[in-house]
Amino acid sequence: PSAPAVRFPVAAVDEILKDVLGSYLKEQPYEPARCRDLAEDIAEVIKARVKDLMIPRYKIVVVTTIGQLNEQSMQIGSRCLWDPASDTFSSYVFKNPSLFAVAKVYAVYFE
Repeated sequence: PSAPAVRFPVAAVDEILKDVLGSYLKEQPYEPARCRDLAEDIAEVIKARVKDLMIPRYKIVVVTTIGQLNEQSMQIGSRCLWDPASDTFSSYVFKNPSLFAVAKVYAVYFE
């Protein structure tokens, strides 16, 4: 297997996640229908911004979750089959007084 010529820039993607979630959700109260639409919109914006980084040969998968903050706890886990030498991910958790959001970007190298 060949190694990527350009490594996936996790730190730059972390900043994109922080920026997008903060700008979309900073003042947003939790409303189920609105947050469902926002989760889709946010995922598309993140995907477009990551693709703008022009990282060759990586397949990008974006998953966003938005939920109500209501004195409960939640654990989100994920499993992927990948090559730890070339594949990676970025994740960010956002909270405001009403909601939480988790955005994950999976970067899978295409050989």
